[in-house]
Amino acid sequence: HRKIVFVRRAGIGLPRRKILLPEYFTVTKSNRYFPVILTAMTYPISVKGVLVHDDCVLLLLNERGEWDLPGGRPDPGEDFPAALKREIREETGLNAEIGAALDEHVFEVLPTVFVRIVPFACRLVGSPEVTLSHEHLETCWMPLGELVPTMRGHPLPKGYLGAIRQAADQPRSP
Repeated sequence: HRKIVFVRRAGIGLPRRKILLPEYFTVTKSNRYFPVILTAMTYPISVKGVLVHDDCVLLLLNERGEWDLPGGRPDPGEDFPAALKREIREETGLNAEIGAALDEHVFEVLPTVFVRIVPFACRLVGSPEVTLSHEHLETCWMPLGELVPTMRGHPLPKGYLGAIRQAADQPRSP
């Protein structure tokens, strides 16, 4: 999802030029002196954990009928790994070690409602027995080899699928 913007180059008589903007930028001003001024749009942040155990990833079914990764919004002043560790514990009852940050993306949760997703590779510490919170309807440990955009009749958002594949490709610590 990139915006295509046509901008006039600085100076008189120079042709307009096509540029691609990442989805989180917007044009705020354009005239002959300032060809284009870009402003990063800010979205609420949600940290997500790609929790892989025995070649399976933990997925949670949310109230919108989509597969989700455990996680949520950091509290004010809370760093991302601490927030994610807390959210995983609250949503699943599991303990996790938070690893490397994965590629971020902007996700349209509902029409015109966007959230910046900051995923992390995670490692399970302790038992894989999930205690599901009231925030989700169902849980499953899905084998990595069986991941597709729609599983058990419910979609797995593209950005989450990409984060899972990225985490699965990382070397595993003992």
